[in-house]
Amino acid sequence: MKIGFTIGKFAPLHKGHQYLIEKALKEMDKFYVIIYETKVTNIPIETRANWIKQIYPEVNLIYAKNPPSQYGLDEKSVKLQIDYLKGIIKDIKVTHFYNSEPYGKFVARDLKVEEVQVDRKRQKYPISGTAIRKEVELNEAFVEKIVYRDMKEA
Repeated sequence: MKIGFTIGKFAPLHKGHQYLIEKALKEMDKFYVIIYETKVTNIPIETRANWIKQIYPEVNLIYAKNPPSQYGLDEKSVKLQIDYLKGIIKDIKVTHFYNSEPYGKFVARDLKVEEVQVDRKRQKYPISGTAIRKEVELNEAFVEKIVYRDMKEA
């Protein structure tokens, strides 16, 4: 059985995320989205998770509450993040990690799963959550209506 997962803040969920999720859903028997608490947005984790549930009811959602605040690609930061992630998925026999980030190789290596890179150069969807948070109206085309509505109300 092929069991994949991805991680992220989904702040906000955008077309790039959706492209990754849709690819994974086609390729995996089961797929998990681990959604992290974050301070980069005032939109609650429950609202962000609801976007995913509304659009992809077949996705298994896991809330990542109180994640380590230290990020980076240095050994110490990677170990902190991987140890946290191992605790979250300890009862799930994951086989694939879907991502479009440089840290993907570390997650795959340390969890002993296959890494699946999806549009890492962001050629299909040249967007990021940071860009959308900066200029919501300008990037409306990169988010679903429910996401845009919630972002405008926040």
